[in-house]
Amino acid sequence: MLTKNKPKLPTFQTYPKWLNLFILIVIILGIYFRFVNLDRKVYWHDEAYTSLRISGYTKAELVQEIFTGQVINVESLQKYQRPSQRNFTDTVNSLKVEEAQHPPLYYVMVRFWTHFAHSVAATRSLSAIISLSAFGCIYWLCVELFQSPLTGWISIALLAVSPIHVLYAQEARQFSLWTVIILLESATLLAAIRSNKLRLWIYYTITVVLGLYTFLFSALVAIAHGCYVLATQNRFTKIFKAYLLSTTAAFLYFVPWILAIINNATQIDNATTSAQKRQTISALLSGWISNISYLFGDFWRYEPFYPDLNLPILRWGKYLVPLLLILVIYTLYYIYRHSQEKVWLFIYTLVGVPGVTLILSDLILGGKLSTRARYIIPCYLGVQLAIAYLLARQIISLKPVQRKFWQIITVLLISTGIISCAVSSQAVTWWNKGSHANPEIARIINNTTAPLLISSTYSLNVGDLMSLSHRLDNKVKLQLVAEPNLPKIPDNFSDIFLYNPSNQFKSELEKTVKLTLVYKPGRLWRIKKS
Repeated sequence: MLTKNKPKLPTFQTYPKWLNLFILIVIILGIYFRFVNLDRKVYWHDEAYTSLRISGYTKAELVQEIFTGQVINVESLQKYQRPSQRNFTDTVNSLKVEEAQHPPLYYVMVRFWTHFAHSVAATRSLSAIISLSAFGCIYWLCVELFQSPLTGWISIALLAVSPIHVLYAQEARQFSLWTVIILLESATLLAAIRSNKLRLWIYYTITVVLGLYTFLFSALVAIAHGCYVLATQNRFTKIFKAYLLSTTAAFLYFVPWILAIINNATQIDNATTSAQKRQTISALLSGWISNISYLFGDFWRYEPFYPDLNLPILRWGKYLVPLLLILVIYTLYYIYRHSQEKVWLFIYTLVGVPGVTLILSDLILGGKLSTRARYIIPCYLGVQLAIAYLLARQIISLKPVQRKFWQIITVLLISTGIISCAVSSQAVTWWNKGSHANPEIARIINNTTAPLLISSTYSLNVGDLMSLSHRLDNKVKLQLVAEPNLPKIPDNFSDIFLYNPSNQFKSELEKTVKLTLVYKPGRLWRIKKS
């Protein structure tokens, strides 16, 4: 057992009365930002695939039935993005066959949820509602880890307006659910270690199973917990045995999906190609630093995604990035120096095991998994816990100057998140999205009288076209083909557009028609027959 003890957080409360009101306002704003303009941002490529899984169809079936060269309407494409006569089993099977890297728990939940309503806002609302559970879970985790309600309230405030958590709370993907499960799993582990009751170890097993069936990287969280238990026990104790039994049972429950992953390894490789391209060290480093800053603020990223917002003062926010990085580094040092060993070990393992694993994977095997914010959510949560601890200790410091300084830092840090959420809530796309060009492409096409949009199965077109369909007017017609087939272009349209063709497809078309580039970022051409 641990023998090294460091001072606990003081139990006396000398923080100002305004802090309670401030935290309450922040929580209310956090709830508001999760639900405001749920349907405003582009329903991007990955979210469109969530809807495809909801329908119970596979991508192969969609391509076979829609990419035939026939002229169809937008409704024909959206049919494959809403609940159909197919059932939950079809949803699970579609994942098994084509995206086994995504376990089915979230998709089954959202399939049930959208049975009652299937709009973009309705589909995303499940993630927003789930994200509210994170408030209670992180508070419980702080009480178990720090024995400090004040740290719990500050952690809720940080989580409530953290751009990362708000953005994923508004997305039809599983990452909001994963955040809640990581917090719940961690709090349950600490409670089980404290009491060593069978009931709590059973609950821990359940949370591990839920995590694995939500996202594969939950295995890294369970391993991080194992490292923590081993480090704090120092020998093969009853608690360590209980952890081993719990996680072993959990992984046994996950075996059916492991077999599905093995049986469909080829599909997984094809689906993750974009994440496997080797990156330079400087590109990885830039991504890591950006990810740290996005935990607290991102309003300075508005220009590429919100060109209509002419507020040059927001650009100065980029100078906060090195300051936020310094704060995180100092916090990790501070928690080591001023907390009990069982506290900083938990933070370090939660941040270190998933983070180092993904970083080493990118450095050795090539890829950019460690730069994708949604994959390092456990690291984010560990950093937030550490910063909440730092702020809670410092704002009740006995030294007036120190106390006042950290109260200002707390307000500024949380205000950075509030500003970021306010700015991004009005944008039609943001850095966490793909399919950035689709809103402008849809505007160009919708502004014509009788448009026809031609495209193919090239690259990511299937998902991007499903995304685009949510912004196209009903008057727009589609003519979709599977490459290398070419379409027979009809005459009865005022404007004919070509969306993101391959070079070969484009070259073959140019033999019979004239192509004029309309929108370079989205690779949109206008077709005129010779």
